[in-house]
Amino acid sequence: MYRGAVGLLLAGGVLLTGCSGEGNGGKSSAGDRRGAPVPAPAATGGAAEEGAKDKGTDGADRLKESAPPDYLSTFALDVDTASYGYARRTLADGHLPGPQSVRPEEFVNSFRQGYRRPDGNGFTVSVDGARAGGKDDDWSLVRVGLATRAAPPAAERPPAALTFVVDISGSMDSPDRLGLVKTSLGILTDELRDDDAVSLVTFSDEAKTVLPMTRLRDHRGRIHDAVDSMESAASTNVGAGIRRGYEEAVEGHRKGANNRVVLLSDALANTGETDADAILERIADARRDYGITLFGVGVGSDYGDAFMEQLTDKGDGHTTYIADEEQARKVFVDQLPAHLELTARDAKAQVAFDPKTVEKFRLIGYEDRKVADEDFRDDSVDGGEVGPGHTVTALYAVRLRDGASGHVATATVRWLDPKSRAPHEKAGSVETGALSGKLWGNRSTRLQVTAVAAYFADRLRGGSLPGAPGLGELASRAKELAARTEDDSVAKLATAIGQADRLKGGHEDTGAGAQEGEMD
Repeated sequence: MYRGAVGLLLAGGVLLTGCSGEGNGGKSSAGDRRGAPVPAPAATGGAAEEGAKDKGTDGADRLKESAPPDYLSTFALDVDTASYGYARRTLADGHLPGPQSVRPEEFVNSFRQGYRRPDGNGFTVSVDGARAGGKDDDWSLVRVGLATRAAPPAAERPPAALTFVVDISGSMDSPDRLGLVKTSLGILTDELRDDDAVSLVTFSDEAKTVLPMTRLRDHRGRIHDAVDSMESAASTNVGAGIRRGYEEAVEGHRKGANNRVVLLSDALANTGETDADAILERIADARRDYGITLFGVGVGSDYGDAFMEQLTDKGDGHTTYIADEEQARKVFVDQLPAHLELTARDAKAQVAFDPKTVEKFRLIGYEDRKVADEDFRDDSVDGGEVGPGHTVTALYAVRLRDGASGHVATATVRWLDPKSRAPHEKAGSVETGALSGKLWGNRSTRLQVTAVAAYFADRLRGGSLPGAPGLGELASRAKELAARTEDDSVAKLATAIGQADRLKGGHEDTGAGAQEGEMD
């Protein structure tokens, strides 16, 4: 009944101060949402000047003067972790990951941070830091931490309507690819509730529907049989798979449920449309009109990391990577609510550094997520989608001016309510006193883990962050932190760094440029 219509549709903390704004009490005009945006404030007294955010031209001029463009850093939020998972897999196989596949923010966001969480939708904002130490003692690391509310228990989340789009091309014919996908979907089928529903689409050179949208109640055996029936075939037409997947998702759309397309693939597209923009343009109406988001799950030692990231970023979703059944259980059991539900749409962050105290700074990572400073409050500009139980961390290398004292930076996050699309903001700021302690030995073990992960990623892609130890020292620090935190994920980080140290060898340059303001 719906297929023809759908086809037409698709064919075409420390010393932390904070403040919050609710978009004029939740009432936002077209000018607030789409007009000339105002940069987030750089407070001069240690907190954001909340009253000036929505006070028209005078307030805008005042804020622009206090935070010139060279001292603004704006980016879309990102909760992807695939880059780190794929790097671990590559290192375990005895190879260094390609520098182009290493995204530091995905390394950092793979670890627990311990930020305070809000009670409802939206974010808390935490800002802290420490001196880098060593010969770069005049540099500091500033950590901007954003957290959503805790993920609900499985019994309390909204029902889900999931369309699995599975790559069965020839490159998937191995136990760690299609075999792992079948194991993962079996785990997920057992984990889902009776009031959830799933459909299954497979693709190789063309796509087909193996199972239309089916409620789990009394049908788990049928779903397991459909998953077990998948066998590898020919080439990889990702575009055909996504188009058919969105057709099924629209036809099986459930109001009040979390409607998602879940793409499971090695993302090695070689047939049909292979450009992420073109593929998603074909299903733009379905994404916009039905709010269906895309969750990418990558597999395989030879993995199209960049292509999968582009698809999910532009598909209003996120991506992860699994290498074994343990990771599959983590994604599809432990983290399931975080991957299904949304608490914020088009979320962006803007950090305004105070030029009176800050000489220069560099955002570590987020190169693919940068947003023009003037587009921070333009809600037509795409941001990131974030679910419950997530944290987003941005780490900055910051050099303070000699004798600097007082306000360093204000971080503001802006997001749209996932249901009403009303804009909201929250902000926090940090003072020089919060950066006076040394990084190593700092009372915040989580800040040190964050630094190790970021420095590790930077080393893998040949970077030279101020204060970055060599891989051998990083591995030792990670081992110490694993013991102190009793966190198995930190122990695995230490193992990965040790593997990279043995593979990489040689000497690594350090140093930084001489310019002021934001550094490339």
